[in-house]
Amino acid sequence: MTTARKTAAPTPPAAAVAADAHWAATRERLRARARPVLKLTICDDDDAKQAVHTARIVERQAKNEADRAPEDEAAQAAHREAAAALDAAQAALDAASIPLRFQALDRKTYQALLAAHRPTEEQAEDGYDFNLDTLGPVLIAAASLDGITEEDAQTFLDDWSKAEAEKLLNTAFGVQREERMDLGKG
Repeated sequence: MTTARKTAAPTPPAAAVAADAHWAATRERLRARARPVLKLTICDDDDAKQAVHTARIVERQAKNEADRAPEDEAAQAAHREAAAALDAAQAALDAASIPLRFQALDRKTYQALLAAHRPTEEQAEDGYDFNLDTLGPVLIAAASLDGITEEDAQTFLDDWSKAEAEKLLNTAFGVQREERMDLGKG
């Protein structure tokens, strides 16, 4: 799966380009936007997670002490040591972790997947718009940037705990709804 699909290039309205000189550059930036990506990190090493948590607390305390006493070389050195310990703990956690990345599909592809996986009668009565059992592994595979196959996805959904399987599914669905726009002022 490609990681960056671009929008097709329609001919810009000449009047808009003439009226607003920066429209061509704006249009190119809009077309060049990559679709959203979410990362799910899996780590079975509780000791590594706890080490990062502890190191983060120690580093914050050392930073607070160093900030309160900027001339105190011992406090500054303690902060540097705590920051190095946090970096080392984070590196160990990163090495023990498995990151999975998922990218939003283009809207037409996503809609086609939803349409291809209609809900069963029972699912429709429960308010579902699609068949989660058949769509789940297909969507996970389609959105995966790490090469997860439909077979892999089905195995993970079947073999992992309920909470972990739901987290995997929610990440693949969540990236489809990821929003990076702001309707704020100005």
